[in-house]
Amino acid sequence: MSSNNSAVVVDAKNGNHTATLIFLHGRGDTGHGWADTFARLKPPYVKCICPTAPEIAITLAGGCVMNAWFDLLTPYGEEGLEDESGIKRMTEYIHNLIENEQTKFNIPAKRIMLGGYSQGGGLAFHSALRYKEPLAGLVALSCWLPLRSDYPQALNENLRNMPVLQCHGEIDPIIPCEWSMMSVEPVKHVMSDYEYKRFPGLGHTTFPPVIKTNLN
Repeated sequence: MSSNNSAVVVDAKNGNHTATLIFLHGRGDTGHGWADTFARLKPPYVKCICPTAPEIAITLAGGCVMNAWFDLLTPYGEEGLEDESGIKRMTEYIHNLIENEQTKFNIPAKRIMLGGYSQGGGLAFHSALRYKEPLAGLVALSCWLPLRSDYPQALNENLRNMPVLQCHGEIDPIIPCEWSMMSVEPVKHVMSDYEYKRFPGLGHTTFPPVIKTNLN
């Protein structure tokens, strides 16, 4: 396991990976915990990249500074203003991570999977839908789709077959399950390989995802 300024990297077993997973943590967290988890779970040929979000002031937290992918201006589950510039800036960062895998390591997009939890899941969702070509798949855990009013118009036609698995706890008190479901309404009907899993009795917490992927 290694790290740089903003990401923890779990290399493939032999150092030569043939697939990549990029996974984004939730607000207030870092990439280290998820890197430890995937170090135990990932196949030996997969490289995992777990970035850490920058420290920024969060409006809804009274200006408290924490690791977050973008600012939060409206409570979860409510329509309102979103940090569009922050979302777009971090989306570009994620796209650069994907492109680096393609250009530096010759890993095609169809062998790169994107995932995330909570706020990181929202950014992963948005980033995957805005990439120039379909990825191996997207796993979005306990999250919502940011800037949902942009869809489905913003979705490229060639991304409609990309596998998407979205999971959410039914009693999530932080990001309501109903809000999560409503936020994806603009895209779920135009994605040919979209699946939403609800987990009874589960709150806003992590859980072992059933990862749908083309990385085998």
